[in-house]
Amino acid sequence: MAKKLFVGNLPYSMNDDQLRELFAEYGEVASASVIIDRATGRSKGFGFVELAEDAAADAAIAKADGSEVEGRRLTVSEARPKTEFAPRD
Repeated sequence: MAKKLFVGNLPYSMNDDQLRELFAEYGEVASASVIIDRATGRSKGFGFVELAEDAAADAAIAKADGSEVEGRRLTVSEARPKTEFAPRD
């Protein structure tokens, strides 16, 4: 079963393909996406990677968390489920 990871403190220049390539060494990457700010079109500095195997995801967390990419120390953890927000009145 696939496991989704949160990847924080990404370089602002990183795109989806580069993120996928960064995590490919740990196993099969099912998806990789850098979150983009709609107003500016610029990266928000974080993204999500989904690895096909749980063992690969666990290895990626263990090895990539705290590693440096372009001078930035990455934060890698298991992604929390998306929460629904109640509409404001």
